[in-house]
Parts: sequence; structure tokens; C-alpha cells
Amino acid sequence: MADHAKTAAGVLAGVGGESNVQSLVHCATRLRFVLKDEGKADAAAIRATPGVITTAQAGGQYQVVIGNDVPDVYAAIQSQTTLGGDAEGGESGAKGNLFNRFITMISSIFTPILWALAGTGLLKAFVAAAVTFGWLDATSTTYTILNALSDALINFLPLALAITAARYFKASEFTSFAIAGALVYPTITALNGQPDITFFGIPVTMVSYVSSVIPVIIIVWLQSYAERFLLKVLPGAVRRFLAPMIVVLVAVPLVFLVIGPISSLVGGGLAAGIGWVFETLPWLGGAIMGGLWQVFVIFGLHWGLVPLFQLEYQTTGQILLLGPVFAAVLAQAAAVAGVLVRTRNKNLRSLAAPATLSGFLAGITEPAIYGINLPLKRPFAFGVVGGALGGALIAMGGVFSKAFVVPSGLALPALLGNGNMIMLGIGLLVAIVVPFVLVVVFGFTDPVDAAAPATPAATTDTVVLSPVDGTVVPLTEVPDAAFADGSLGKGVAIRPTSGAVYAPFDGTVVAAFPTGHAVGLRGADGVELLIHVGLDTVKLGGEHFTLKVQSGTEVKAGDLLVEFDGDAIEKAGYDLITPVIVTNGDLYPDIADAASGPLSHGETLFRAVSVDSLTPAR
Repeated sequence: MADHAKTAAGVLAGVGGESNVQSLVHCATRLRFVLKDEGKADAAAIRATPGVITTAQAGGQYQVVIGNDVPDVYAAIQSQTTLGGDAEGGESGAKGNLFNRFITMISSIFTPILWALAGTGLLKAFVAAAVTFGWLDATSTTYTILNALSDALINFLPLALAITAARYFKASEFTSFAIAGALVYPTITALNGQPDITFFGIPVTMVSYVSSVIPVIIIVWLQSYAERFLLKVLPGAVRRFLAPMIVVLVAVPLVFLVIGPISSLVGGGLAAGIGWVFETLPWLGGAIMGGLWQVFVIFGLHWGLVPLFQLEYQTTGQILLLGPVFAAVLAQAAAVAGVLVRTRNKNLRSLAAPATLSGFLAGITEPAIYGINLPLKRPFAFGVVGGALGGALIAMGGVFSKAFVVPSGLALPALLGNGNMIMLGIGLLVAIVVPFVLVVVFGFTDPVDAAAPATPAATTDTVVLSPVDGTVVPLTEVPDAAFADGSLGKGVAIRPTSGAVYAPFDGTVVAAFPTGHAVGLRGADGVELLIHVGLDTVKLGGEHFTLKVQSGTEVKAGDLLVEFDGDAIEKAGYDLITPVIVTNGDLYPDIADAASGPLSHGETLFRAVSVDSLTPAR
């Protein structure tokens, strides 16, 4: 069973600690950090953390690819820090050029609703397929109910985007909701396309805001500035109710008079452009989407296309762009299936099997891409070729989706009955067969043939000396569940009586937290140790701590690692109890001869028991 708390702790240490994180959100498979200083991130340490697939830097974000368990790891980070939640991901977190900031904004706004949008979209696809094949009567009340519950989120998308945009731009969520609610209010929706509409004598060109994206994002962005201004200038006794009243009174007419018509014109132009490409040179549009989609995903650029999907849907009621993406996803899944068949490496085969299922069924290709296809190079390239060919054929068949779904085998009903089904079948077949055959026939550099050096197993126990002066207590007495139940590793805790931390053995500093509250070390025999001074002391941001080493520093037993002011830390309201734990339990699964009571630094604290010591001799 995956240890999400341990993964979270390792990732957090690798990115330089909480103090180095400007903001944190997650998408379907990745933790997306905006770091204050990316130079402090240790990519090698993060990738070595159990549960992490790889890392990537794109779109102004430091991305840690987790896979399907990303919500659980994100929740574990939230429980260990003050990161995440409603306050994260605002404009202060965006940095870099305008394009990077745009990608960060789009991913932050769409991420919270992505799975609900995909889930209800998939249900809508199943309902539409049931009607197409005559399994469901479109005039029945059953259809009415199923259609409503599958169509509600996409229909009232501005309401959902109002909330997530308000969180990103740090505006009042319910004022944003009120603005978006006016845009999709039934009597307003009924005015769409009607002549002679005026507002205080000003002519209004009313457009549909159902399923719209651009107007609500723009107006919430403007709302955030207006609110900050009004809350400063309005008297304290009335500002809390006058500010939202003024904002709504100005914002909604501004959308109706200016933003809506302009965004409708821009959206219509983009949709027309997409339609022209797929009508005039459909093979080219399909090849680009099918071949490059996974490349876009690697760099996080695919988020820039999500609004285009919605714009096309709002304008035309269909999404031509989405069809070729099915080819891109299934092609990478087929490539990793080829690796599964071809490889002789047991470890690679054990990774390829679940990655194949995840790609084909759920459309989650990150485990396949980052764990196998991209490192092996050829499988990824073959997947791109298969995706481009399959995407071109699907686009030539005019295949489209009538719902936003995450492309996958399970989501194929979204395409059924929409366009030339023969071309769809041929396109998908080509996307799957071509990369699979290319991988099996032409192969790749199999790790079993590369003679890569194996990681040496721990063969000897390691004596761990006390890193601080103090009194030893059992780990179970630490008032933090992650430490007390051994989730982060086995060890003991110490209540310090002095303000210094010393090296407990000869080795290397592998994680020196900039805040100074924790240090990770690796001994010469391979044991890995975490010394965590106090609980929640990361929140001090380095105050009362002086770090004496940095990551990569070679140390001898007794070398000074950290100095801290224990009295000041306790006066600030923090428990100074200091867990000392072994973090690589696969090689050192137990401890023995643990000390108790008072002791000084340099005295034996416990013995880290190696896996070989627990294996009976034959």
C-alpha cells in the first residue's frame, strides 16, 4: 500500500521545504509548485522518493509527477503544512513571462473542476450513445433526468469557474458567483439573439453565456482589483455590503455591453479557424493534435488548449480538436504495451503492466511516458508517430465529441455516432498497432542489456549516535501521528536540553532544509536518517535556526549541523520534541538497542538493523 505521508515528506524536502513554496495546486497526475527559488529544488532526491514518477519544469511551474495517487499525496502535504487550499495559487504565485503566467492561471482555474467535468462529460457521452443505439428513448423522463445530471456542470460552467477564478485572483467567491449567476440567469439566457435589447437606453448585443469561459475569467480578474480598491476607500461601517453591491452593479452590465460581445467574437473566430483547418486540411490538424499532444503534456502546454475545447463547444456544440487526442493517448499506451512484450527486465515489466492499463482505460499516460517511454526514447517517438497517423485519419473522418471528456478507452462513447465511424475505427487501430509493432520489431535499449549497476543492499547494521543532548523518549510519545505510528520511519525521539544538532555518523547531507528545522543524512553504509527539530517548526520560516551545512556536504560524526534557540521556539508555541528516524526502511527495516533517559550527543542512540541481519543464514 502506498505511503502517501512519506511521499509528501520526501517531495516537500526535495523542493526546498515549505518556505520555498510560493503556491501549490495539483492536476490529474501532478503536483504543480510555484517555487520562490527553483535552484533549491533537488530533482534527483525528488525522483528517488517512493511514489514519484519524475519531475518537470514548464509553464513557470515545478511539476512533480505522481500519477493516479496525486490527490492523496496533495492531501498529505496539506496535513503536514499550510500549503494548498483556497488561499493558494493566486496572482502572487505566478511568475515568468506572460505565456507562463497564462498557463499557470489556466491550470489553476480548471484543475479543481477537471475530474468532475470529465466525469459528467463521460456520463453525457454514455447517455448520447444510448440514444443513438436506441437503448434509451429521448422523450422519456429517464432521459430527461440523466441528461440534466450529466449536462448541468457544463451548462452552468461559468458558476464553477467563478469560484475557482475567485480563488486564483483572490476575489470574493460569492460575489463572483453572483456575477456568473446573472450571466446564466434563465430570463437573461432567453434574451440571446433577440433584437432591440437595451440597458438604460444603451443597445446591448446579447450573446449566450451558457458553457462560456472567457467572460467570467476576465470579469473576476477585474473584480479582484475593484474589490481591493473599494475596501480601501469605503467607510468601515458599510464597506462589507456596499463593495459587493457596487461590484455586481458595474461588472454584470460591463460583461453584457463589452466583454461578452468581444469574447464571443474572438471565440467565434477561433472556432471558425479550427473548423477551417479541420475542413480544409483535416489531416494536418489531426496530425498536429495526435502527434504533439503528449509533447504538450510534458511541458504543461496542453492547459492552453483546454479553453479552446470549451470555446469550440460553446460556439458549435461539438469539439473537433478532441478526436485526434484519443489517438495520441492510445498510441503511447500501445507503445508501453510493446515494451511490456519486448523487455526481459522484470522491473521494467512490472512498471509497464499497470502503465498499459492506466493508459488504455483511464487515459492517464504519465506513468507510461515518464516511467518508460521517454527514458527509453524510441517507444515515445514511436508513440508520437502512431498518434500523428491515427489523429490524421480521425480528423479526415470529421470525428468530433459532443462532451468534454478525458480521452481514454472508457471515454470512446463520446465519439460514437459523431462523424465517419469507419475512419474513427481505422484511425484508432493505426494509433494502437503502429507504435506497438514498431516497439516490438525495432526495440529499444533494454536495461537488462545495459548492465546497469545494481543498487547494493545493506549488508551491515549502522550505529546511530545521538545528534542532540537531551532525554530519549519512544517515538509513540510524539504528538504527531505521522511520526508516532512509524509512517515516516522507525526511530526514537529526543527532548533537547541544548541548542545544537550534530552528525550522528560519517556520511553525506542529502537534504538540508533552508528553514534549518530538519536535516536528512545518508551514512557510508547506506542508512538514511531524518532529524526533525520540533513539530511544525517549518512554519517559523527559519527563525531561531542557523543551518551550518548544505545538501551534498560530507560530514563526520560529531560535526555541527544546526544551531537553534530552544527557548525561543517553545515561547513561540512549538513543541521542541525531536524525532530521529530511519527513512529507508526497505534496507533498514528495524532498529535495536535504543537508548532511554538522558544522554549527550555522540553517545549511542540506537542501531539501525539492516535487511541482511534479519535474513536467516542458509
